[in-house]
Amino acid sequence: MPSFANNTETVIIALVLWAMVLLISLAAFRSVLNLVKGKPANSFDPTGLDLSPFGRRLTRAHANTYEFIPFALAVMIFAVITEQTEVTDGLAVWLLAFRIGQSSVHLISTSVIAVLIRYIAMFIPQIAIVVWWSIGLMAA
Repeated sequence: MPSFANNTETVIIALVLWAMVLLISLAAFRSVLNLVKGKPANSFDPTGLDLSPFGRRLTRAHANTYEFIPFALAVMIFAVITEQTEVTDGLAVWLLAFRIGQSSVHLISTSVIAVLIRYIAMFIPQIAIVVWWSIGLMAA
């Protein structure tokens, strides 16, 4: 088993794995609809609007993840390559927790309060962390 030197390296892999969990979950959900319910494999709306409420939430949680993590991964990989992970290590685990939390709340509900929690308490902190890291890496 590989040994990670720091939180940044660990979170890089963990974010990729989280995205894969959502992708595999969505693929399994659609496969059941295809194989059990007979929904043609080429008929799925990429927005998930043709699915049940949970299917729509799963589709959007997956999309929210792949829309955001390239920014976080780029900054963390830059920190690793330039040997500046001291800039990212302190908040890396928090970023992961906020990302998993945001996806989890998305899977549970799209009520107004859930959307506000997702946005204010989980998405904004992720943006702030990546911006903070970017500034820190530029200043180093």
